[in-house]
Amino acid sequence: MVRYSLLMICAMFRVGYLTKYSGLDATLGLAFAHTGIFYPMFGTLLGWLGVALTGSDTAANVLFGSRQRTTAEQLGLPPVLMAAANSSGGVIGKMIDAQSIVVASTATKWYGHEGDILRYVFFHSIALAILVGFLIALQDYVAPFTSMVVR
Repeated sequence: MVRYSLLMICAMFRVGYLTKYSGLDATLGLAFAHTGIFYPMFGTLLGWLGVALTGSDTAANVLFGSRQRTTAEQLGLPPVLMAAANSSGGVIGKMIDAQSIVVASTATKWYGHEGDILRYVFFHSIALAILVGFLIALQDYVAPFTSMVVR
């Protein structure tokens, strides 16, 4: 059983390095730079989406990490903060990934109700991701909060 998980992890790393070395990350990073001051929100939601789709914060960081760095550098934002935004959004996206939903239905012995669980936690996940995106924006732009960021 572990071999399938290992193959999936290797596939995610392959896709991450393929997008990095093909220039796709840089191109998308430059495209995301057009979002301007709204990018901290988009960067957080990008991490959220990555983990919701892959089920792994590590995989989302591999897939979107260099894109976050490229966009942050273009906008003059701290790359470390945007990498943290990617991971923070990813942690919140873990609530709605398929593996977590199946584990929740199994742990509660509520078999066959995975859709109900997803419907219940989806709104909470979106709300928390937006809240974290707002906090990241505060750390990027508002004076007392900017002192918390390593530059």
